[in-house]
Amino acid sequence: MAEADGTEPPIDRLLEDIDEAFAHLSEAEEAERPTVRVLVVDDDERLAEITARGLRRLGFEADSTSRLPSSFGGAVPVVDLGILEGAGSDVLAAVRAARPIVVTGATDRPSRAMADNLAATDYLLKPVELDELAAAIKRRMK
Repeated sequence: MAEADGTEPPIDRLLEDIDEAFAHLSEAEEAERPTVRVLVVDDDERLAEITARGLRRLGFEADSTSRLPSSFGGAVPVVDLGILEGAGSDVLAAVRAARPIVVTGATDRPSRAMADNLAATDYLLKPVELDELAAAIKRRMK
């Protein structure tokens, strides 16, 4: 690179130009990646928050709770089956309408049937790897 008069440009200006180019690149990358909201619902509050933090590191907008909400407000629900014990039919209907991703330690047939009845898009066994959960969320968004 050279100035119009053939001299080399000052290094400070080159560094500023590079910083500006990286800033534009970052903006373009962010615009390409739509924000996906996720709500992790688990009766183990600590585990729910750890999962949500991991998802945030992967670029998701993730929150956690240890209580079933009455609606998911457009968020992709990641739900532990254990939290559904004793839930009323109205709450189960809200979960079903949201098409959850079920994350559970239960491998028995009744648990799988419950996930099917909830219209779960995925059934993942704990401990779940974050990349596996992220892939399930991406499949759910298609």
